[in-house]
Amino acid sequence: MKLHWQIVRFQLKETFAIAYGNYTFREALIITLEKNAASGYGECTSIDYYHINLADFNHILEQIKFQIEASNIVHPTDFYKLLQQLKLPSFLRSALDCAYWDLFGKLEKKSFLEMNNIDFKSLPDSSITISIDTVENQIKKIEQSSWSKFKVKCNHFDENDIAKLLQLDKSLALDSNGSFTPENCLWLEDYEAISKFNYLEQPMKTGIENYAILNSSKFANWMADEDCQDISVLNDLQQHYKSINIKLVKCGGLTPALQMITVAKELGFKIMIGCMTESTIGISAGAVLAPFCDYADLDGANLIANAIAQGSEINNGKIYLSENYGLGIKIN
Repeated sequence: MKLHWQIVRFQLKETFAIAYGNYTFREALIITLEKNAASGYGECTSIDYYHINLADFNHILEQIKFQIEASNIVHPTDFYKLLQQLKLPSFLRSALDCAYWDLFGKLEKKSFLEMNNIDFKSLPDSSITISIDTVENQIKKIEQSSWSKFKVKCNHFDENDIAKLLQLDKSLALDSNGSFTPENCLWLEDYEAISKFNYLEQPMKTGIENYAILNSSKFANWMADEDCQDISVLNDLQQHYKSINIKLVKCGGLTPALQMITVAKELGFKIMIGCMTESTIGISAGAVLAPFCDYADLDGANLIANAIAQGSEINNGKIYLSENYGLGIKIN
């Protein structure tokens, strides 16, 4: 098996404004694993608020290249044990795990869906992100969009803005990226009309010292994003969050995400498969888990101006899963 990688810069179609900052481009690390003329692809993006530096990953890959290339072709769950032994950061582990699933399926001539006996007849629609702006401009974008579900970003609490959004006859969610105060949250979860939002994502800064006040039995469908990094936190979140956002780069890839989904369902969580601002490579990996999920937020490739790959597609929110071998990813 051969390992290659490159860093690619993606220009965004428009400025992506969230509580953490404004972004006009993203940099991504693209992993390629090759064997017998087949190639598998994985991706992770550089995210400043997660302290992800792709130059660090480049250095790590140079150190582990021999161990990856010397490994035998085994089932992806066994390959993942090697990745765990290498003690890699979750973002890099995810890119390698997804690339291996893609390669393994292509070698076995089976899709990820087939390998995991996934029934994909019923899929949630994906939301599209509405960046931070005046609520009037946000509403204008929503009304002009052909998508059916919307995740509205905000960087502060404004009762009037929330009231205007709730008046819309649209399927909306609210994502404050940790910008609300405890007082804001207590008001929201006691306000019956707030249940019109599909979910309210990551309301406060991370940590149990913050989310301990949230009550999962009240009106707000609180969804943990940054508070939900991997399977280890699910029990702690249960009384406070009704829903969780699973992103492959947070939990370490498809292999741990499958385990995480099983446990989350047992604990009664609603589940969203989410993404960073990723190309079709990263989105195709996340999309294969959509059949297990109540919500999807897989708009990353739709925000990028320069497409580099083909695979599963998200068109106006509808998810079209590739049934090609592996994850169905093909580089343009």
